Formats: sequence, C-alpha cells, structure tokens
Amino acid sequence: MTPDPFLPVAPARVKTLVLPIGRIKRDRFDTFVKSLNTENVVQLRDVTADGRPNRNMFTPLAFPDGAMFYDLMTHVPPPSHLALVPFDLYREPLALLAIADGSEINNIVLSKRQSGGRTVAETNIRSLDQELEDLRDRYPRILVHQVLLFDYVPSEENPIPIPEGIVTIPPPEQHKRTTMKTVMCDISSLILAEMTTLAKSYEGMTFIDSPGHASTAEQMYGGQGHLGDPARRNSQFALPTNRSVSASGLVDRGHQARMSMPPVPFKGGTFGNRAVSGQPATPPNGRSGLSKPPTNFDDITGGESASPEKALPPRPDFMDVFRTQSQDRVSVQGFGSGGSTDKKLHRGKSRFQIVLGSLYLQAGRWIDALRELTEGATGAKSTNDHIWHGKALELSLVALLLLGWAGIEFDIHPVLLPSSDKGTALANQIVEAEQKDPEQPRWLRRLQVYIPELLDRIISLYSRITAENLQPLPMSETIIRFCRMLTALHVADGKLDERSLEMMVLGTPPPKQLTTSPRFTITPTRPYILATLMKAYPGSASELLTTADRIVLLSGIASVLGVLGFQRKKAMVVKDLVSVLIGGLVEARTRGAADVGIHPAAGLVGLNGLGGNGHAGALDLTENDIEQGIGAFLGLLLRTYGVVTDDPSPPASLEDAASRDDSDEAAVARILKQSDLRNFGIQDVKLNILRMCISFSEALPDFAGVLKYSSDLLRTAGSGTAPGLRREDAYPAIHREDQIRFATNISKTSNLAKRLGMGHLAAEYWDEFLLRGVKLEPLPTTRTPVSHARSELPNAVATTRTSQDVNPFIYNPFLKQPDAAAVEKVLVAGEAATFRLTFQNTFEMDLELESIRLDTEGPEFESAVESLIVGPYRTQVLRISGVPKAAGTLRIRGAIIKVRGCRERRFPIFIDQWAPEKEPKVKGIGLVALDVAPAKRTPPTQRPKPESLELNVIAEQPVVVVKSSTLPQSSVMILEGERQKFSVTLQNLSTTTPVDFLLFSFQDSTQEPLQAAMASRDATPAELYEYELILAKKQALRIRKEGNQKRYIPPGGTATFDFEILGKSGLTHGLIQVDYAYLGVPPDELEGERFFTRQVSLALTVTVNASIEIVRMDVFPLHGSIPEPLWLRAGSNRESTSQLTADTHCLLMLDLRNAWPSNMVVQLESEDGARLEEHILPGNVNRVIFPIKRVYLEDPYAFIPVLNPSRQRQFIVSSKLTPEMERANREAFWYREKVLDSLKGTWRTGPGAGTIAAGRSGSIELRSMRLTSRMIEAVKVDEIGIEISVLDASASPSPQDEQEQKHKSHAIAKVESFLQLRVAVTNRTNQPIYPLVRLMPSLCHRPLNVALDFTRKFAWNGTLQKALPLLAGGHSAEVIMGVTVLCRGEFEISASVEETMVWRPSEEEEEERRKRRSEMEKMQDAAMGMEIGGSKRERRVWCSRRPARVVVVRNDEDE
Repeated sequence: MTPDPFLPVAPARVKTLVLPIGRIKRDRFDTFVKSLNTENVVQLRDVTADGRPNRNMFTPLAFPDGAMFYDLMTHVPPPSHLALVPFDLYREPLALLAIADGSEINNIVLSKRQSGGRTVAETNIRSLDQELEDLRDRYPRILVHQVLLFDYVPSEENPIPIPEGIVTIPPPEQHKRTTMKTVMCDISSLILAEMTTLAKSYEGMTFIDSPGHASTAEQMYGGQGHLGDPARRNSQFALPTNRSVSASGLVDRGHQARMSMPPVPFKGGTFGNRAVSGQPATPPNGRSGLSKPPTNFDDITGGESASPEKALPPRPDFMDVFRTQSQDRVSVQGFGSGGSTDKKLHRGKSRFQIVLGSLYLQAGRWIDALRELTEGATGAKSTNDHIWHGKALELSLVALLLLGWAGIEFDIHPVLLPSSDKGTALANQIVEAEQKDPEQPRWLRRLQVYIPELLDRIISLYSRITAENLQPLPMSETIIRFCRMLTALHVADGKLDERSLEMMVLGTPPPKQLTTSPRFTITPTRPYILATLMKAYPGSASELLTTADRIVLLSGIASVLGVLGFQRKKAMVVKDLVSVLIGGLVEARTRGAADVGIHPAAGLVGLNGLGGNGHAGALDLTENDIEQGIGAFLGLLLRTYGVVTDDPSPPASLEDAASRDDSDEAAVARILKQSDLRNFGIQDVKLNILRMCISFSEALPDFAGVLKYSSDLLRTAGSGTAPGLRREDAYPAIHREDQIRFATNISKTSNLAKRLGMGHLAAEYWDEFLLRGVKLEPLPTTRTPVSHARSELPNAVATTRTSQDVNPFIYNPFLKQPDAAAVEKVLVAGEAATFRLTFQNTFEMDLELESIRLDTEGPEFESAVESLIVGPYRTQVLRISGVPKAAGTLRIRGAIIKVRGCRERRFPIFIDQWAPEKEPKVKGIGLVALDVAPAKRTPPTQRPKPESLELNVIAEQPVVVVKSSTLPQSSVMILEGERQKFSVTLQNLSTTTPVDFLLFSFQDSTQEPLQAAMASRDATPAELYEYELILAKKQALRIRKEGNQKRYIPPGGTATFDFEILGKSGLTHGLIQVDYAYLGVPPDELEGERFFTRQVSLALTVTVNASIEIVRMDVFPLHGSIPEPLWLRAGSNRESTSQLTADTHCLLMLDLRNAWPSNMVVQLESEDGARLEEHILPGNVNRVIFPIKRVYLEDPYAFIPVLNPSRQRQFIVSSKLTPEMERANREAFWYREKVLDSLKGTWRTGPGAGTIAAGRSGSIELRSMRLTSRMIEAVKVDEIGIEISVLDASASPSPQDEQEQKHKSHAIAKVESFLQLRVAVTNRTNQPIYPLVRLMPSLCHRPLNVALDFTRKFAWNGTLQKALPLLAGGHSAEVIMGVTVLCRGEFEISASVEETMVWRPSEEEEEERRKRRSEMEKMQDAAMGMEIGGSKRERRVWCSRRPARVVVVRNDEDE
C-alpha cells in the first residue's frame, strides 16, 4: 500500500508516526521503515486480543476477516489537518514508533543523562527507555508509544533486561518469515486495546462540533474549553512519580520532525497542544488554525511555542467522563422534541456514532463500522446535519469497498440507496452490467452502479450552504478521493472487480496508461470524472488554504488527470502548482533570511546550511528531498509540455549524472528524441515553463535545478541541427541578451556550488553537435611514415644491393608520392601528433571551453589539454596535440570537453550536415507520438552519423637528417661524360632507436624525358632500346660500394655514404632519396605484410658542360694496300699491320670537336689493341681515322632485345614500317652495336687546362654515331665467302706457294697459256645450303655491251655455272676450272653463289630452334616476313666483293 493521502480508503488507515531515536544513520533508518512498510496491512485474525475486560471494545475476535491498514509517516501532520479531528479522525496519528539501531548500542553512550549500567549496551537501553518516556510526554494524545530496536543481538553471557515498551528485532539474517509481521500484530493489539479509551472519551463528550466551528465555551475559556488540565497518560503504563523531567531532555537529541539525523524537538506542542472538548483547538495566541493562513515558517510547523513545557492540555482521560452533571449542563432553549436542545442531542448522538464508526473502520471491523455509520447517517439525515450526513455516507462507502475487496458479501443499506426518481435508470444499468459480466457478484454489481450517484449525493451534501460549512481542504480532498475511485472504475472498464478494488484499497498502479482515445461507452466517463475533479480545484489565494495544502491538492488533481490520460490538462495544473510553489518559497525565503539576519536577495544561498535551527517549516527541503521528489515532479511537467531536456530518462540522483551514458548510440538517441520534442508543442510555452522552473529552483534554492533548467532552456531555444556549407538558419529562438543571461546564470551557479562544496553539480551542455570534425594534421615530410608492402623490398640483403637498390625498369614504389589519405592515418609511438578540432557555436554568445582533450580507444594515448573561447555563431578550429604511447590501432572517437558551468562529458564527432526532416503528413498527435521509436516510423527517421578517426600507430622509429655533404651548397659542375664522387653524412637524431634499414633511390632531370620517350607509341624498337640502355646503364646518380659497408646508423650516431654523379646532356638537378626504418629483423625475415619507412632527401643542383663532341663520322672500305707508316700513324702497332687487309678491316673517320675552353687529349681504343691519341685545341675540330674490324653477324635481322622487363610481354607492330624497312633497321642496329662494342673513346684535360679542369677525365659519347646502308656494306662480312684465284696450270708450285697463290686475286698470264681458275666458297653460317656457283668473265675498262662480248677472247673448259653439293655450315667447297685467254688485255672474273633450293631443317631441329626463340620474336618475325624456317623464306644470292683480275701479255717483253 502506498502512502497516498488521496487513496479512496484513506479514512480507514491508521496513521503511525515513525521517528528516529538514539544514534542512527539515515540510510539505516530508511531501511528499517521500508521493512515495516512491507507489513502495513495486518489481518485481524493474526492479532492477539487484549485480555482486559475494559479494553475489548475493538477486539479483533469479533471480525477476524478484517484488516488494519497502516500509513507510516515520518513527519507530524500540519495544524490545518489536525484541526479537522474528529470529523476526519484518520488524520491524527494513533501510534508512535521510535526506530533505534541495535548495531550502535555497544559503541558509545547515547546520552549522558543516564548512567549506572553495567555495560555500554545496558546504559544505552536505559537511555532509550528514558527517551521513550520523554516521547510519551511530548505526544500524550498518541495512544501507543513503542521503541523498535532493530538489528539487536542479545548478549548470551550477560543478558540485559529489556524495559517494557522496547521491542527488539534481530538482524535480517536471523529473521523468520513472521518476524516483522509479529511486530506489527503486537502493535495492532495495543492500538485496538487503547482505541476503547479513545471511543469512551468521545462518548463522554457533550457535543462534537464540526470542523471550523467555534463554540461559546471555547471562546469563554480562551481555547481550553470546559476541560481542566489533567496530566493524562494512556492506560498502558502508570504515570511516573517523583521523576525530574529535564526541559532539555529531547532538545539535546536534536530534531525529530524530520528524517535527517540527529533528531531535534518540535517547536510547539504539535497536535498535543489543543484541547478536545468537543471543539477544535485554538492556538495559544487565540487565532484559529484556519482563520488566517500562516504567515511564517513557525506557523506552518504548527505552533509558536519554543518548548514542550508550553503545550496545551492533552486529550481527557477515560475517567474524565464521570464528571459532575453540573459541569455539563447547558441552557435549554425551546420545548418538546422539536426544540433546539433535542435536535442538538440527536445530532450529538449521530455524530458520535459516525466517529465510532470511523474508529471501527480503522480497527478493521468493517461490519460494525457499517452498522454505526448507517445509523449515524440516518440520524444526521433526520436532523439535517448535512456535513456529517455526507461523512457517514462516505465512510459507509469505504466500508463497502473494503468488504468487497475482502470478498465478503454485503447488503447496501437503504440510506445509501438513491431516491426513487433515479431507481428506474439505475435498475436498467444493473441489468446491462449483468448482461456484460454475468459472473460478477451481485453485491459488487449493485455497488458499481450506485457509486457515481452516491458520490454526487455526498458532494452535494458537503456543498450545502448552512451554518456549518465544510472547509475547502477536506472538501477538495474528498472530491479527489472520489475521482480516484471513479478513475479506478474507468480504468477497469467500468467494472468493480478485483483490479479496480486493488487500485482503490492498496493503491496499485493502473495496468495500462490511458491515451486520448475516446472511451464513451465506459461508465463513468472521463468527461464526468473531469467535471467532478475540477470542483476540487483550489480557488484564489483568498481561500483559507495554506501553501502546503494548496500544493497537495494541485498534486492530487494532477495525478488523477495523468491516470485518465489528460496530459495537457495535467500540465496546466502542474504549471499552477509550480506558481504556488514559487510564491511560497519566495515568501519563506524572505522570512527565513530576515530571521537569520541576511538580506532576502542574497542569491542562491541555502538557508539550511547557515547553521542553527532553520525556520523553513514545511518547505524546509533538504538536498535528497529535491533529488527524489522535485526533480521527478518538474520532469513530468517538462515532458508534458514537450520541453527539450538533456536526457529523456534522467538519473535517479545527482551523483548518477557523472556516470551518464555518453556513447555514440546514446548521443544519437538523445538527438532524435530532442528533435521529436522540438516538433512537439509550442516553443514559447516551453520557454515560459522553463523560466518558471528556473525561478522555482532559485527560490528553493536548488543549484542542480537552476543548472538543469537553464541548460534545458538554451537547448529548447536552439535549433538542434548541424549546419552545412549552405549556412542554414540555426539561430536560437531567444534574443541575444537572454542567451547571455542564462549562460551567465549557469556559470555563476556552478561557481557558487563549488564554493559551497558541491562541485559535483554541473549543467548539461545544450548542443550535441559541439564537435564537428577531428582531422590529423599532416606530419612534416621528413617525419611522415610511408607504408610499403613486404613485396616491395629488393630480394637482396642490404649489403649486396645494386647502386639503385631496385631495377630501374621495375616500378620503384619508394619514389612514388605517398597516398595522402594513408599518410594521414599513421602515427609513430612516442612522437607528438597535432589534430584539428572543429567546434560549432550556434548561439550569439561566447562559449568558453575550459578543458578539451581527445577521447581515444585502443593503445594508450596521452592527449594535451587545451582551452578555447568559441565566438558567437560560428565554427572555430583548435589544434591539439597528443602522443601515442604504444603501437596498435588507435581510434579517435570524439573529445572530452568541459564547458564552463557544464559537466565534463564526451562529445561524438558529427562531420556531415544534419537537420530533422519535417513529416509531410502528421500520423500521430499527443504525447503518444513521442513514444514511437524512430526506427519504426514510416518513412524511418534519418539518423545523424557519428564519425571516428581510425589511425595506425606504428612502433617507435628513428629520425634521420642530412648532416653534411662534400658538395658545396649541394651543387656541382661537371663535364659531359665525366664521373665525380661525393659523400653524404646522415645523422640519427633518435637516442633510443637505431636505423637498420636504408634504401637509396635517385631521381634526376633526364629520367622524365626518357620515360616520356619510352611511352611514345611512335618510337621504334631501336630507339626504345637506346632509351632503356641510357636509363639502365648510364644513371646520373648511383651509390658506390666501398667494400662490405653495413647500412646501419646507431642511436644518436652518424654514417657516411659515397655517391657518384655522371655528366649527361640535359642533367640540371638530381635528388637522393633515403628511405629508412627500424625493422628489428633482417628485411628477408620480416613477418608483417607491411612496413613503414621515413624519407630524407638531398636535392642537388647540377651544371653539365660540353666536352668532346662527334661532329661527323663515316666508314670506308679498304681498297688495295696501305703503307705501313700510315697504319702506324692511325694507331696500329707493327705486329698487327700485316693483318690489316680489306677483307678484315675498314676505316672509321671521326670529326671530333673540343667544346671545353681548354686542351683535350682524346684516346680511341679498339678490341684488337689499336689505340689512337689526338690533342685537340679549344674550339677546334680534328679528324681522326681509325681502323676497325669488319663485323660478321650470324643473324643480322634478329629481334631487337628489350631491357625493360615490362615490355617483354608487349607486341606492337607499327603500320608505318614495311618488312624491308624493318630488316634495314634491325641490320643497322646490330652492326652499330657490334661496332660500338669494339670501340672505346675517352678524353682527359691536357696541359694548360687550368685549376678548374685539371685532372678531369671522362668518356666520349660514341652512341651518337649512326650507320647508313653504305657504311653497313663497308663494315659487314657476307654470310657466304667467295674467293677467286687464278693459277698457272703448267707450273708445279710447292704447297706453300700454292697456298699463297690462292689468296691472290691478281695474276699475269701469257696469251693462249693454260690457266687454272679456282673459286673457293665458304659457308660462314651454321646452316647448310645448296650452292650454285656462277662465273662471269668480262673485259676491263670497257662498256657493258663490249665487256661481256668475250666469247672469242676467253675460253674455258666446262660451264660457267656449276651446282655444288650440300655445303654444311662452317665448311668450304672449291670449284676448279681450266681457262685460256686468246688475246692480250685485262680480264675480270667475278663469281656469285645462289641457293638452288631452300634448306629445310628436320622436325627435331625445328622444334629445338623454336624453343630457343621467344613467342614475341616469332610473332614479330612473322609479321615482318622474316621467318627463317617458315614458308615465306626465299632463295638467296651472294656475289663476290672483289673479282679476280688477269693481265694477259704476249711475251716476256710485253710483260
């Protein structure tokens, strides 16, 4: 059962005052009270009856099916309530339970007044007994006084006698199922016994006045009535005699009116200060408790007396009934039964029966109560005692409800039945109810139908304008209780069944929450209940209602409206309630400030904390009262109006606010909920409500409320959006002055709370979109970690790499520009990183961020703490640094920000623009629409997306810089073809991490043009080869290997590396890039798939000057013999001079120009040992002739090789080249390569070159030479060699002479002498041929038609053409023919060899040849028509280069 004052069966409950006693903590006291509340319903069958014959008037044995309901209260009822006794008898406490903590008994002595105990525990128990006596003196009108000593464990060795009136309760672990139940049953037994005394006291009264009616006797005796002042005690215990009662007995132990510890005495005698002579008590100042509203806190607490000794006389004892009749005589006016005296006697009798029925109702004897109440109602009706008639009907209805709840059948007394004119309609309703639920008990069905009419009749009786009018307080409370009864019926679908009875009797919450959906078919209807409820609405302030009573009434009305589903009407009532609270609080604060001597406008300073006894009275709220009651109350008001609060489900206490969920999901949920609240209700009304709440909190004073509602006001006034680049309107709904005022209010309140020791109080920031972006500032290029795949490492280890470290034709990933997105997501452990945080402020005021630090997830991260003042209505950027402490995946989830005056909390990152979408069609209205989840809406609500920044933190890495270089200012001047060396020193700045991985990459100005030329589709294969050769073999920059140099730099150490630069045309600048890292293992043992390096580079400025240039070149064949001195001058030695023949050598002519302004010495060398030196003056061109060997190529049309591996799989056929042109290009390429391979040209500066050029040397760029077809003919050696010799057939030379004659192509013969013509055919290829030799003699120095007319001048034996057998590769064949010259003259004999048929290799040989050739070579040869073994191959013809010449003479003289 809930302690609800508006429960329909509240008149049947027994009020019990529960106070702390002795040394006890607040939480322990609350726990003990809760354990008592679990047994607040006591069945009479479990209560032991009192055995005394004069105490059995309310014995439980008479009605064991009944029950007593306890209302445990920890405060004394206000005087306005006690003034209604005995009309509302349930308002007066009948029992006092003093709660003591048994665990404190053995600790220290509780009171110094009591001594003499053997132990501390015994002394404290005696002290409790003494305090119990003091409580009996302070509260003499209470029937039962008991001390409950919880958690008491008696001593087994020295048991302590427990005085009468003290009940010990063991600890919870020793409890039985019936422990607390037994305690409550024993207390009930004492109450039932003492209720006899109370009933007899009322029975002995001459007349019982109505509330608010002052009798003549009261006016005559100054408020004491006709009773004396006996020291009455209840009959449980004898009155102690000869006992000194200290005036400070309870003052020393502090407050008992509040639950706060330690207890202190009440100011005044509370409800024991008034006489019960039949008239309500009057305060000592002669002023009625309801004649004027209280004017200060003392009036509210119930009296002006400062000590218990000034209390008014207590309630009369039972023995006072036997007074002399002379004391009770009254004047008689009128005669007969209809006189005023007789009417008053009948009224007094009926009123006593009603009071007695009320006692029976509280005692749980509902049958007896119903009997007394119906008789009293009949008597009151007969005497037109309307107020008491209504009270009797009300209590009778309560008794019927309790009988129905207990399942006891009853009959409705005729006095409760409606009048005859309404009987027909009600009879029809009974029939309809029976048809709806035939199983409903008959008596409940009839009562269900009669309840609305009966309640209207009772209200009508209370509202009669007579001499005795019911005061506004009981009238309004009764109406609210009736509406609670009707509401329970309505919620239970109009049925008086178990559900509705549970709500009426026990106060169980309704099973469902009603909405605004119409329920017209349910009786009673909601409009009827609403119309009845509004009768209880307190009117203007002129009514005799205290502020506390007015607040209670408005709260009751609001609770009924809430159950009915009228949330908006409830909000209007709550708004009035807040207005009443504000007025009362301001007045109380003003008077309290005057009492303690401070100015009323001293600001938010709590009067309770100033020391001494506060005078706040009923409005003296502690912090916990505010937390548990006021916060929920105002929260309900704000939710009804749709105020945008910080959290739809506020924490239970202020301490829980620090543990509020600030995750991304919670923030998004808050944003969506606040967006719905912004679209609900009227914004101006919300702002006015919040201003009222702020004023209310300032009047309490409630620091937490001021902070909360000020921030809620700014939140409600704000747009709640994340503006984008279009600058959407996000201006708040209040003026700039109001924004500044409320923000300043938050700041001042927070500072004041800190000074008062309440630092945990802080507001909640009003904009969830405070943080609009977090971005990592790019690191300096020298410190940026660059990611690489493990496959990007060179295969060789660091000590055996080439100068470029990687193949120049393979893509070098270390030279690529690092991906900006990937670089921005890498941090290095132990090194500071800078982040850019973007904040938004949509208000026209400065926003002070006291502390800002990053919120991370993953490895340890140390964030710097910064502060910032964000200007009005703008976004602002702040740079903040942080240091990751370990490697791993680091996730920046947001920032932890402390706004001035607000709670430090985490803010997610919202980068994208977001604004709530307006619904095109409203599908829900009222508060129910706010309860629909955003995910269940159609279409679903667009959710803001929190972002996060995920970073990869790598292990600690070194930092390397270029310390020095041997090149002055990193610049160099070099001649073309010259190579220079220089060194670079690198320093490791890290003191803990070494460098164990170094990789050098080079870039220069010549690479880009070469790459562009290589990418051209018009480049021929020969040109591509030339570009690739220059790129691969003639690198401008490379590292020099000096022995087994280890690439390692210790922490804080240095390392020097040597480099080489080559002078090239077009070289203007270069770059040495060093990728370094600390891997910890050799590169080939790296386990991870990726690793990171840093880069340091050295930029070089290069100036290349020209040296030796080839202006012109040519190649000539040899004709005849050349003198030996000329050969020696050309650079040949004497040993090789004899070998220089026309068949083996040719002449190379070069025009060399000295472009350098100093002497140059040029040196040419060939592979056969020939060497030539030439001195060239500056600017001069010298021509040199140098013999070179002729070249034989096995396959001059072979595929041009590819140096770039990436081009080996490409096949591009240019449509601009014919097969003949392709053959010519290939032939020129291969002969040029052979010539260049056999030559070497160098230069050096000669004498007089000066200091700048002294000691310079380099190579001549011979690759600028190009061979024409004529030069190729001079250089190449044919595949088939043809040698023609003429010998004297008659001579018999020796073998040596014969061998010499074979190589002589010039002979002298006589006319008609026999000569022997020999033709030697040599197959220089590796494939056989089928040769056909043709001879062609001719006359020298004659025209062609004459030269071939030699038939009469030259004779031969045989034919001039002869087919030779298959001539294998590398073999020779000779054709011998006899010839005779018939006349004098010079004759030339030339020869040619022609293939008679194309030789075809066998299948095995063809297959082997195909295996040796690549697929690309086959495709290109086929496309160019150059297949060797295919069907396209044709027969070939070779001619002799030098014919044989025969000079014929007639005789010796002519010779």
